[in-house]
Amino acid sequence: MAWLKNLSLKKSFFLLTLGGLLISLLLLTLLWQVCHTLAAQYPSGGIVYNMDGTMTRMPEPSPEEMQILEILWNIPVLGCILLPILGLSAASALLFRWKLQPPIAVLLDGTQRIQNHDLDFVIPEIASDELGQVCTAFETMRAELLQTNQQLWRQTEERRRLNAAFAHDLRNPLTVLKGTVKLMRRQPPDETTLNRLESYTARLEQYVEAMSSIQRLEQMPVKINSVTASELHAELSETARLLAPGLQISFPTANFAEIKLDKALFLTVAENLISNATRFAQKELKISLKLENKFLSLTVADDGAGYPPALLKNGPQPFSHTDQTTPHLGMGLYICQTLCSRHGGWLTLQNHQNQAINQPTGAQALAVFKIF
Repeated sequence: MAWLKNLSLKKSFFLLTLGGLLISLLLLTLLWQVCHTLAAQYPSGGIVYNMDGTMTRMPEPSPEEMQILEILWNIPVLGCILLPILGLSAASALLFRWKLQPPIAVLLDGTQRIQNHDLDFVIPEIASDELGQVCTAFETMRAELLQTNQQLWRQTEERRRLNAAFAHDLRNPLTVLKGTVKLMRRQPPDETTLNRLESYTARLEQYVEAMSSIQRLEQMPVKINSVTASELHAELSETARLLAPGLQISFPTANFAEIKLDKALFLTVAENLISNATRFAQKELKISLKLENKFLSLTVADDGAGYPPALLKNGPQPFSHTDQTTPHLGMGLYICQTLCSRHGGWLTLQNHQNQAINQPTGAQALAVFKIF
């Protein structure tokens, strides 16, 4: 019945109804012939006129034979009523089974799955008729709903990452500001302390404004300004001193002239790397700056246990735990990687290996920024 699937419901209904009536008519004709043949075997009574004008009286049927003849005469009459009804009923049943039931079952199943928030399925192509077109429209709607849900999920996930990055990146400047306030309580503020407060306050204001205007961390704007090596060295030295108290900090002076980059973005990455290294360092923290071939490299190394193998293999991932004993969500290195990419650079992570015992003796992060 493949040919019937491509017919419209109107044509299918017409053909099945016509077929049911024709079959009913054939059965009625056959029934009439059978009843007529059976009735001819019984005497019917009456008078027969012969060719010579004489009359012959036919034998009369007995009462039992009259009942049988009456039944044989009534059967075709009842057939005229019942057989068309049965033919139309059969046509309706076939129409429902062949044309209506499959698409209705598919639509009901699809509706139930959507009600259960399951969009990971496909509505098959049933036929080319009106209900087949409804199934096609239903499949289009399901695909649009799935795409919309995926977009909403991605937007929610990006907003979650953005909020986590926002909260994470505020922590380091606030730590520096809190450390500066403690110094001011112990001794009168000098010009350097006030400049640091002003600089970090301006950075926080700029950062909040930037984060409030974007939907994804990858959309962080890059604002290029001029900065010297001495300025970067002074900023990072003070930041490391406040973020890593008690650690021995090694930070040789860089020897390059004025460069152009996004200072706030660079310092955000630097603070994240320094803060991350401080958490795992044992005694020493090494920081270095190097300018080569239009790229500024920032290296932060510690003498801790090194990066986990999964982190080195898969790279930084948001909300991934690198230490099961701390509520660390892995946002810091992910933020650094994203911001380095925004600045035309990259982030590389590696461990220092002790060849004698084949164990890591510290972690090193290399953040590279393109100079404009």
